[in-house]
Formats: sequence, C-alpha cells, structure tokens
Amino acid sequence: MATPPHQLYESPNTRSIELSSSGWFITASTNPISNTSELDALHEAVGIPLPEMTFGNNHLTLEHRPSGWKYIFSTQEALRGVKNGEMEDGDGGVKVEYADAWLKSRTGPSSALPMPKTVPTKPYDWTYTTMYQGHTETSSEESSGKSSTFSWTPSNPQNPSHQIPLAELTRPDPILFYAEIPLFEDELHDNGSSALLVRIRVMPTCIFILSRFVLRVDGVLFRTYDTRMYHSLTSSPPLVVRETSGWEAPYDMVKNFLPKRNDLTPLTDPTFIGKILSNDLPTSITQHEGAKTGWRGLGRKVEYIALA
Repeated sequence: MATPPHQLYESPNTRSIELSSSGWFITASTNPISNTSELDALHEAVGIPLPEMTFGNNHLTLEHRPSGWKYIFSTQEALRGVKNGEMEDGDGGVKVEYADAWLKSRTGPSSALPMPKTVPTKPYDWTYTTMYQGHTETSSEESSGKSSTFSWTPSNPQNPSHQIPLAELTRPDPILFYAEIPLFEDELHDNGSSALLVRIRVMPTCIFILSRFVLRVDGVLFRTYDTRMYHSLTSSPPLVVRETSGWEAPYDMVKNFLPKRNDLTPLTDPTFIGKILSNDLPTSITQHEGAKTGWRGLGRKVEYIALA
C-alpha cells in the first residue's frame, strides 16, 4: 500500500501531521488537567460547574488548507453543549436511583426529619450530557482575499461515497498518525461516570475520527453520543462524511450482557457499553424508547460536506 507524502511534528503536548499531497494539516493537543486559573476562566465562559477532570486546553484541529475549511473538537465548546438551566422536554434529565426514596423518607408524613436548609444554586445538567459534534471554523485566505462557506448536506443512502466504509476501517492498514484526546470526565458524585473522548486515525487511504460521549448512571441508565467523521484521501472533490448517533438503555438491560455476573468491570468500559447499545440491544429500544427520558439525542444522522 502506497504511503502518501507526510510530515510529523511533535512537541511535549502537541502532535501534528501534514499531508502535503492532499493539503491536510491535523493537530492533536493533549495537556494535563486545567489548573485553577484556567478552570476559573472556563467556568466563566460556559457558566456551569465544571467536571472533576477538565482538560480545558485539549483539542483536535483539522485544517484543509486548499479550501480553508477548519474543523475543531474542543473542551470549551463541548461543555457549551451541556444544558445550562432547568431541564426541559427533550433534554433527557436523569435522577439518581435513590433520589425519590431519599426525598420521600425526609418529607413523608412519618418522617421526623426536617428538610435541610439549602442554598439556591443555578440548575444545569449534572450528567454533563452533550450532543457536541465538533464545530466548523472557516478561515479566509488572506493572500488571495478569498473566503468560503461550507454546509453539511444529508447523505444519499444509495451513494457509497456518502457513507462511512466500515470494511475499510477494519482492515489492518498502517497507521500514520493516532491520538486520543480526553476533553472531560466526572464521577457524578459516585453515582456513575460521564466522559467525552476524541480519537483520530490517519491511514494511507483515509482519515477517521470518533468522538464518544459516554454516560453511566448506576442503577438507572447508559447513554452514548457518537460522532464519526471519515474522509477518503482519494475523494474528488474532497468529501467529509459525518455520522452522529445517540443511544440509551436502562442500566439493567446492559448489565444483563455482562460475561460474568459478579464482575461489573465491563460496565466502566466505553467500548463494551457502545457495543451493547449499538449491536446487541434492538434499536427499537436504544434509539427510540431509550430509558424513557425523552432525550432528543436518540437516533442516527449521516451528512457530508464537499470541500470545493
């Protein structure tokens, strides 16, 4: 398999690849957890309490220099996608397993315990659910004075070039560039976990990205939101295909697929959770009924963009 001309660049927290023949320049920045001053600035920007592990300086940037198209996955924009305010229909609000019982035990007629005094706080989605798909930043060619705009178009299911070719992605092709970029993670006050991780692979024939948000609320549900992006380096005009898909199921349904009943470790593995939701459970549950939260993120959508 012919390897396209490319150049790798590396610094302590940043790695890049330049594909000179196709005009791509890709940068993955993986930094330590944000410090206090960085967290304060990020909190001010997004307006919600931040996850326990927030990688505010991490990002993945794809730049197609011939067209000026730039696409970015960043922590700040991902957190902007978290609901800031009272949960409404479609937001997929979640209560912890014991919330109703806890409240009833303290407010019921037989309760001798008064409700504790609380300080009002601004509501937000404590699960950090985000339907962030990355975002476009269109740059101008200053030297020529040109600027272009691009828009995503629904894919034609009958056109193979508008789909992500899974067979190609499962081949053991050489990997020219690989990176994992964590954006945030939180243990949800010991009630589960919430995390967003972006992965990229550059191979001799294509570029592939998977951004996966995974939510586990113990005893309640599992939820994922995936963004897959694919570009064939031989496509003409250059096409980028983007598939977004949201999945959800009750906790016990996923738990039933454990290889060993007493070993809950797989329930902390995003790959295991993603496989159960997308392959093993029927889509009538995982992409329609879900865990009966009414979350608008359920379903699948495929789009493409032509960089010409």
